[in-house]
Amino acid sequence: MEKEKNLKKLVILHSNDMHGDFLQEQVDEKLVGGVSMLSGYINKVREEEPNTIYCIAGDMFRGSVIDSEFLGLSTVEIMNMLSPDVVTLGNHETDYGLAHLLFIEKCAQFPIINANLHITTNNARLFKPHVILERDGMKILFIGILTEEVMSQTKNEGLIGSVVDVREAAEEVGKICNAYNSVDIDFTVLLTHIGFEEDKKLAAMLDPAWGVDVIIGGHSHTFLDEPAEVNGVLIVQAGTGTDQIGRFDIMVDTDTNSVDSYTWKAIPIDDTHCPRDERIEELISGFKKTTDAKYNRVITRFRRQLTHPCREQETALGGLFADMLMESLGIDIFLLGSGSLRSEKMGPIVTYGDLVEAFPYDDPAWCFYIKGSQLKRMIKYMVRDEVWQGMHNEFFQFSEGLNVTYDRTTHEFERFDFGGAPIEDEKVYSVGLQGFHYNNFDADFHVPFSEVAENRKPHIVSTSCRSILEEYMLANTNLDREISGRLVVKD
Repeated sequence: MEKEKNLKKLVILHSNDMHGDFLQEQVDEKLVGGVSMLSGYINKVREEEPNTIYCIAGDMFRGSVIDSEFLGLSTVEIMNMLSPDVVTLGNHETDYGLAHLLFIEKCAQFPIINANLHITTNNARLFKPHVILERDGMKILFIGILTEEVMSQTKNEGLIGSVVDVREAAEEVGKICNAYNSVDIDFTVLLTHIGFEEDKKLAAMLDPAWGVDVIIGGHSHTFLDEPAEVNGVLIVQAGTGTDQIGRFDIMVDTDTNSVDSYTWKAIPIDDTHCPRDERIEELISGFKKTTDAKYNRVITRFRRQLTHPCREQETALGGLFADMLMESLGIDIFLLGSGSLRSEKMGPIVTYGDLVEAFPYDDPAWCFYIKGSQLKRMIKYMVRDEVWQGMHNEFFQFSEGLNVTYDRTTHEFERFDFGGAPIEDEKVYSVGLQGFHYNNFDADFHVPFSEVAENRKPHIVSTSCRSILEEYMLANTNLDREISGRLVVKD
């Protein structure tokens, strides 16, 4: 006679890449998103299902003026009201500096876990690497994972290191899981912020004996219809923002410490089935009054609404921003990081708040002197095959005058012009970059910084890219840009 299974239900709710998306929006006569209804839904599930865990897979910070104005402290207060059971770090949690992040951790009323960040001098971890939560007698182990590939900001911090790649991350997971073999862990979750494709690579490297059941990820903003399964590990992610939340309903076999059965879906956060949380609305309203007074002033008007729908292509808004920086700095070319633009649309009326939300990273501007042959190598790396296979990659918007056509089949440029003429391999061009890309030049372009610096020493030409954009907008109105073939990628 077959032994009856000892099954217990576990509900895991999860968010990732919220990026300060605190306010609800009106979409087709429905209210959508925002932390008020998100909180309402989480509270509702917690009342209905006592074995509920809510976790966040990184990047709570950046993306709204409420977050930027208060340097993330407002975000932590709001998250305290959401009351997640466990959170892991994303790359944007370090945007205000690691010292500030350690201060913010003290303000958080929830555990922040990360197994990777460490002090290079003595290898001491900066955060608790894991947490064990208990529900109905079950012990659920959460481990936080973040690799160096998404930790570009920490290159400003010489004493801080991180696990380099997914292979080393897998080894770190093994160490932690093996350390708790003596404890009856019923369920193991990796809470990661490395991107969906990297999550799949990580899952493939895990030893099944370690007992990892689920990877809940972030960073790549991936929307799913169903979990991926690699090496017996279920992998999920919940897109970006607060318009949806991931929900696992899992039957855990507590004899074998494994998943017996499950359902997963992305739950839309809207007013049709998510109650509002009035307490959290009051908190946000207080922050919003402060920011409205500072950020609601109009700085320009576009001729029409401009968009930035995708990082890995030329966009009208990206082209305009690159042009403003190029013209104001008096350089040949400005390469604007596509990821620097955090809004998908702007205008026609543009407030200072719109600018800060769209361009939250106020980096200095650097001028490099780059040979035409080096620029070709830089752009060829930007459009390499892995980019189109889902790799989260630094991509750039080109200022006016640079026109590139790249054939993915032949891996060659059909056109590489500047100012209407083919770019000259030995000619040196002045190229503007943001400070973030100055700090990550080798990784972003696969051309050694030292090689480019031999042409002429790079130097700062402005301490604030955002100030340049603001001044340009104040001085000009009816701004417009068309997509004009600055970058064409042919299949």
